[in-house]
Amino acid sequence: MASLYDFTVKNQQGEDVSLADYQGRVLLIVNIATECGFTPTYAQLEELYRSLHERGLDILDFPCDQFGHQAPGTDEEIAQFCTSRFGVTFPQFSKIEVNGQDADPLFAYLQGQKAFEGFDEGHELTPILEDLLAKADPDYASKPDIKWNFTKFLVDREGNVVRRFEPTASIPDVVAPSVEELL
Repeated sequence: MASLYDFTVKNQQGEDVSLADYQGRVLLIVNIATECGFTPTYAQLEELYRSLHERGLDILDFPCDQFGHQAPGTDEEIAQFCTSRFGVTFPQFSKIEVNGQDADPLFAYLQGQKAFEGFDEGHELTPILEDLLAKADPDYASKPDIKWNFTKFLVDREGNVVRRFEPTASIPDVVAPSVEELL
């Protein structure tokens, strides 16, 4: 694939959605889970979406069950949870894998565009994640794969992947200002 806009993904009804539909918009593409310590991030993402959608932001939400099986349930159950618990109104897509041989091509592409640069220092969960990942793979930090739920990729209006945010990145202090720079 030459461009982000060449990808097609599945919505929660199993229908194809071309990312070309989002040309000219700023995108925040996120892998999510419903039973994760970072799940409350949904509230901040929804607030960001509501405040900046009219200016050109779309958040694309992809459930993933690869990290501790923290996204159980069907696409319909996940959508119901997100809507009832957090009032999510941004687009949600079908559950995918983000790493390994069955990784969704979009997420393989995103990882190739922006590699892992480390978790945010000062976040209370950073040492826990670093320890957990180092035990599973001492060389984890040198690999571009997604490390955990709520990894976010920021895409500009031309389809360029300009930034990767790990789940420890503060939405109001780090992510939101980066999004606003592109609007």
